[in-house]
Amino acid sequence: MSTTYPFQVADLEDQATPGRQQRLLVNLSNLDDYYNVFEKYGFSGSGASWAEHIETILEEHAPALLDHVELLGQGEIFGVYTDGPGATEQFLALIQPIFGDLGSLSKYLSQADPNDFFE
Repeated sequence: MSTTYPFQVADLEDQATPGRQQRLLVNLSNLDDYYNVFEKYGFSGSGASWAEHIETILEEHAPALLDHVELLGQGEIFGVYTDGPGATEQFLALIQPIFGDLGSLSKYLSQADPNDFFE
C-alpha cells in the first residue's frame, strides 16, 4: 500500500471485533488547509462533513464497500473502521486520491452542491 495521507491506518489487534479489524483516523485539528478548502465551497470541513462526503462517494462508486466500513465523524476527528485489510485497501484506493491532495479535494468539492449535504 502506498501513502495513506491524511489517513493513519492501524490494526486493532486485541480490541478487534469481526466488523472492526482496522481503523483509519484523521485528526483534523492540525489540517487548517483542509478546513479552508471545505469552507471555500460552503462545507464545514468537520469530521461529520468528511463522513458525509465520503459516504456519498462510496454510495456512488463502491456501494458494496459500505457493508465493510463504519464511518464516524465528530468535531475534529474523522474515523473509519473496516472489517479487514481488503476493505481498507479498497477504501483507500477510492478515497485517498481525492482526500490526500488539496487540489483533488478542491476539484471534488467544487462540483458538490452544499444544498445536498447537512455539514
